[in-house]
Amino acid sequence: MKKYISLLLAAVVTACCLSGCGQKISNTQTNENGQSTEISENDSQKMKVVTTIFPEYDWVKQIAGEEASNLELTMLLDNGVDLHSYQPTADDIMKISECDLFIYVGGESDAWVEDALKEAVNKNMKVINLLDVLGNTVKEEEVVEGMQTEEEESEEGPEYDEHVWLSLKNAKVLCKAIADDLADIDAENAHIYQSNEQDYVKKLDDLDKQYQEVVDASSQKTLIFGDRFPFRYMVDDYGLSYYAAFVGCSAETEASFETITFLAKKTDELGIRNIMTIEKSDQKIAKTIIDNTKDKNQNILTLNSMQSTTSDDVKNGTTYFSVMEDNLEVLEEALQ
Repeated sequence: MKKYISLLLAAVVTACCLSGCGQKISNTQTNENGQSTEISENDSQKMKVVTTIFPEYDWVKQIAGEEASNLELTMLLDNGVDLHSYQPTADDIMKISECDLFIYVGGESDAWVEDALKEAVNKNMKVINLLDVLGNTVKEEEVVEGMQTEEEESEEGPEYDEHVWLSLKNAKVLCKAIADDLADIDAENAHIYQSNEQDYVKKLDDLDKQYQEVVDASSQKTLIFGDRFPFRYMVDDYGLSYYAAFVGCSAETEASFETITFLAKKTDELGIRNIMTIEKSDQKIAKTIIDNTKDKNQNILTLNSMQSTTSDDVKNGTTYFSVMEDNLEVLEEALQ
């Protein structure tokens, strides 16, 4: 990966020398991976913001509000590839190199970022690392009873759970960091960013309370996931328990007989009526768990981790808030 990034950086430096910066470009731009960037005329006058994933992208849009048209806003992971398998292109590295604000998660999946930032053309660039912003509230990945572990354990120290955006409490902290940096870069409109952030956080706070009310009113307090489990921050926020086939960042796709049997027995033991998956799951493991329960009549429900959200979804009205609202409805059903 280091060699791969070094080659990309060399290509970026060459391209910057040949083309220069601040040229006008068309109203829409799509690269070879289908990634889209929201731009308009006189782009050299616009604040350039590059985000890795959808939640960051949408938070910027919500905080910018009426000023969003004055941003050149890019979401790098815009082709259905999730955070754990993404590799930047030369075009991605160039966008990062020239931007005013770069926002990324900061976990093991973003190990490529450090090298990418070394050759930044914009030396005044502000950078937001979500894990750094959250500090000691970031959680290590957790292996719970019955969970299938990776074949090769990391020897480089603890691996942190990167899925911090799935906590509304985290989202409120992260949005403030974004608003503060936008205000620093564009002081003339600082009051707009700060006001929008305060209004948005009030919405997030209200939804956060709704989540807690749903959990408090539910007799069931445990989720069974026949899938990867990226919702550690969410369940911890509301005092829920869980069992799952794999940790959130796992690359495993096949569960062992022991894992399936354990989850099926837990489903029977706890009287659980719904087996959970994440978006785009083939549901194979969930179905196998159900087939090994006593009654074999559980439903399969899906929580959206927002790891595959694209700009096409955004055009169709998808927002971070709308996904978390939908997740609340699913959670309420899951805890019945």
